[in-house]
Amino acid sequence: MFNRVMLVVVFVPLAVILIALAVANRGLVAFTLDPFHPGNPALTLNLPLFILLFLALAIGMIVGSMATWVKQGRYRKLARQRGLEAENLRQAVSRAPAARKGPALPKPTN
Repeated sequence: MFNRVMLVVVFVPLAVILIALAVANRGLVAFTLDPFHPGNPALTLNLPLFILLFLALAIGMIVGSMATWVKQGRYRKLARQRGLEAENLRQAVSRAPAARKGPALPKPTN
């Protein structure tokens, strides 16, 4: 149910906006990689503007995701360490004799 709501509320309007953006920006734009000689045909791409916008969006999402992944590395390392520690403690408890399960409770007196 949540997936269907996400599809309708987020992705359908986003798709409509992206399609409208693509239709409105179909004109060719020169994208050059040489800032000193902008007319150099070897380093110039003529692409529709919407493709350049979508590429910029995709590159931004990838770079942002990588930055987040690197930033959260210490938390993943801590989770791994604590997981190993928990597993070692589970194994130690399972190897312990049954008599050491806990202190015996005194019998009630009536």
